[in-house]
Amino acid sequence: MIHKNFIHKLKVAGSTLNQTPLDWVGNFERIKSILKKAEQAHLDIICLPELSISGYGCEDAFFNLFVIEESWRMLKKLLPFTNKKFVGFGIPILHRSCLYNCVAVVVDQKIIGLVAKKALAGDGVHYEQRWFKPWPHNVVDKFEYENISIPIGDIYFEVDHVKIGFEICEEAWGTHRPGSDLARRGVEIILNPSASHFAFGKHQIRKNFVSEGSRAFNVIYIYSNLVGNESGRIIYDGGTLIAQNGEFIAEGPRFSFADYNLTISEVELGRATLPRMKTISYQPQLEFQTKNLVKVNFKWSKIKTAKINQIPTHELTRFEEFSKAVSLGLFDFLRKSGLHGFVISLSGGIDSSVCAILAEKSFEWAKQELSPEEFQRKILPIINNQNIKNGKSKFDIKNHVFCVYQSTKNSSETTYNAAEKLAKELGVTFYHWSVDELVDSYIKIVEEPLLVKLNWKDHDVILQNIQARARGPSVWMLANLKNSLLITTSNRSEAAVGYATMDGDTCGGLAPLGGIDKEFLISWCHQMSDRIKSLKLVLEQPPTAELRPQFSSQTDEQDLMPYSVLNIIEKYAIRDKRSPIEIYYLLEDKYSHEDLKKWISKFFKLWARNQWKRERYAPSFHLDDESLDPKTWCRFPILSSGFQTELEELYKIPIKLKSSLSKINRKSHKKYVKVKE
Repeated sequence: MIHKNFIHKLKVAGSTLNQTPLDWVGNFERIKSILKKAEQAHLDIICLPELSISGYGCEDAFFNLFVIEESWRMLKKLLPFTNKKFVGFGIPILHRSCLYNCVAVVVDQKIIGLVAKKALAGDGVHYEQRWFKPWPHNVVDKFEYENISIPIGDIYFEVDHVKIGFEICEEAWGTHRPGSDLARRGVEIILNPSASHFAFGKHQIRKNFVSEGSRAFNVIYIYSNLVGNESGRIIYDGGTLIAQNGEFIAEGPRFSFADYNLTISEVELGRATLPRMKTISYQPQLEFQTKNLVKVNFKWSKIKTAKINQIPTHELTRFEEFSKAVSLGLFDFLRKSGLHGFVISLSGGIDSSVCAILAEKSFEWAKQELSPEEFQRKILPIINNQNIKNGKSKFDIKNHVFCVYQSTKNSSETTYNAAEKLAKELGVTFYHWSVDELVDSYIKIVEEPLLVKLNWKDHDVILQNIQARARGPSVWMLANLKNSLLITTSNRSEAAVGYATMDGDTCGGLAPLGGIDKEFLISWCHQMSDRIKSLKLVLEQPPTAELRPQFSSQTDEQDLMPYSVLNIIEKYAIRDKRSPIEIYYLLEDKYSHEDLKKWISKFFKLWARNQWKRERYAPSFHLDDESLDPKTWCRFPILSSGFQTELEELYKIPIKLKSSLSKINRKSHKKYVKVKE
């Protein structure tokens, strides 16, 4: 029977943090604010997110020695704020000439150990293996620095009879979780400091491993995460979780505009270990436990306040996740870059309309969530300095979101009306000017010396491109005049096939829609049209570049293929790494033989031909695990054969196999037909 003194009621918390890489002053102040709030709430245990001292997204700056040294100095400055608390700080540590992703464990103002991450994230947007070395399993060493000698490695802790261990972010996503070893060692609380980026559906996966970890390991499981746009491309959604016995006892908010959030719960420990003691039948590995265990002479605080459990009442839909992620990403990008607003070339089409809406929502939702004082503090860097000098620091959306409709003779009344009414409904500034004179002057410059008359029959692409490029300089001028961020409105579907004019509609410093497909954006606009009435005007006509004369009735899908088809081909080709023939057999029953071959061929040719464009696109937000960003996710050679051999094989497939293959033919094409849907 466990002695009654071994039964503890503890107040625990996980936190979110909106940090910025290398922002030593700001990162310190935000962590200090959390610790002060923890003091007021009489918290015993606090789990901070991964690498929250330096910032997770330092990239190759992790190779700079001053980053490691400054992180350590910052940790020491935070020690006085850890009175009577157990706190895990995420920090990079240089040990024996190798860099490790660590959690510095502090108890009552003293650093007692460094838990080093064993499983590093190295896929998709993650490059941890470029900077850090994975710590070997079941190895403990001594870290000695500035007269401090503490254990580092695969360690866990015992504080006043309570055993506490860590699973650091990626470690919980694999099949061999450290939690299994921690459970065998008798750990009762597992902390998971994470930097887990947002992607559609990812939060549910986190909830699954947190709840399952708490059940399988019979522990209190506390998961913390970063929040906001930390370093430019990646958006963190927060979502702190605390679970026990497979059930959530507290959940924190997602996509918060606040600097931090504490998710607090009161838990009871001691009795919770009885079921585990009954079910474990093997001999405890005493030497193993002694080697890895760090015991701390410390007594938990007896001061407790009311139990605080936070459980959200609403699970976000995919559309809501998109809206919240992009608006939070835009808000943080703007204030952290020090610019004053957004400039959008508002064409009256779907993409630019979505950008304008979410730019406006980034301010509206921040105002709704934050107190007036907190909102004012956050937007001070983006309020014009001259206005501050004149005492005009009151926020007005018209001073921060600027939209311009740049017409040509090929623009329609429909798109102009849609753009103007949307800007008016959003309450943002709207301009309209024509670039026809500029287009005509460029055409004349080329026609006279070359003795050629440009016409639509022979020079279609040239005449389309010059219109798009003529819009670039003036909208850049507007962005410079307003000291604002120029948004480029290209989406992922366009990026896949290079359906954009370089130095034209690709102008801008950020592409917030670069990670989302056109089919999704169309559906999002339909859903939002009940709340934003002017979207109905945007949806009146099919997506179009409006670069050809109006009598041609130009549409994007005529130029390319149906967006639904482009979307599925892209997923099979890029996400699933399928060949043209494999994709043909996956889709053969859904489309005509001729169309399907034409569309697949066009996709692969345009994909290969336009890699140079994707290399030059503005940075985009990572919104799902199918990104085309060549700098973080999807690398492809700029020069290649363009799938010439594969497309020749595609066209050799007989027409008679259009709808289905005979048993004999299916057998001969077995390697193509047996693919995973």
